[in-house]
Amino acid sequence: MMRKESPMKGSNSLKEVCDLIVSADSVLIFPHIQMDGDTFGSSTALCRGLRAAGKTAYVLLEDKIPGYLSFLDDGLCTYDQDIIKEPDLCVGVDCADIERFVLRRKKFTQGKKTLNVDHHKTSKLFADFSYIDVGAAAAGEMIYNMLVEMGIPIDRQTGEGIYAAILTDTGNYQYSNTNEKSHLITVDLFNKGIDHGYVNRMLYQNTRIEKLHISGKILSTLKMMAGNKAVMAYVTRDMLKEVGALMEDTEGVSEMLRDIGGVELSLFAKETGNSETKFSMRSKTWVDCTELSLKYDGGGHSKAAGCTIGKPIFEAAEMIEADVEEYFARAGVKND
Repeated sequence: MMRKESPMKGSNSLKEVCDLIVSADSVLIFPHIQMDGDTFGSSTALCRGLRAAGKTAYVLLEDKIPGYLSFLDDGLCTYDQDIIKEPDLCVGVDCADIERFVLRRKKFTQGKKTLNVDHHKTSKLFADFSYIDVGAAAAGEMIYNMLVEMGIPIDRQTGEGIYAAILTDTGNYQYSNTNEKSHLITVDLFNKGIDHGYVNRMLYQNTRIEKLHISGKILSTLKMMAGNKAVMAYVTRDMLKEVGALMEDTEGVSEMLRDIGGVELSLFAKETGNSETKFSMRSKTWVDCTELSLKYDGGGHSKAAGCTIGKPIFEAAEMIEADVEEYFARAGVKND
């Protein structure tokens, strides 16, 4: 039996949010910072669909589009916050917290109405309207539902944005969040003519040589913890400079670390400032990443979460390591 929607308490219904969008003539769409395939694929798909329906719509950004996702843009994105001076509707996509678009927060609140579309169980109801489905494998599934509900045809390019969103957030349909709906939507997208080979090449066969160089350096920092059930690695800004890499070149490291045999939890620390460290956490089976991340006001999913600690990277890493050791000790895992 196909999975039904799992709306968060306080969330609006699919029909309510679609009626809201239909009534708006101008829409600004807000993906989260440090964009991934889900937030960007979903945002561009929604934007393209709204434009096809005759609306003025843009995806408003504050950081650079990662190279592997740039193929989804095609004139949909802008950095000009005044491109729509008084938007009828501002829509956050895949954002659990309004702080996920810090430099655009004021503009978001200037929308005559605001909406957030998200699938994180830690999502905060910060907008006037919220469409939160914690059972969705990706925000892309929710955007698909919205376009279908509004009767907006999904063309090839719109479908490729949705496909990229689902593909990346399910780990190529490997993660436990993958469900029957994920596959049924994909079948429909194939029937609509998406070029899945092209999307896969852009996402996974378009690697910069600098990514390989920085991956080697990152792997040299690998540290096993909690009886070899957890692993941590890190990247500093100096490491990036040494090989000419960008932070986006570290995409996928968390998953690579998690894939080590016997590891239940991976942590990847990124030095983003002198006193700011961002952590990505990935779980293989039973570890709840959100429990670890919430201590530092982070969030996400049980199997994938993150947080930011306002400390230098090595000090922050020690703090997280202590938390991980304690977490595994409570679970009865000894540090041999």
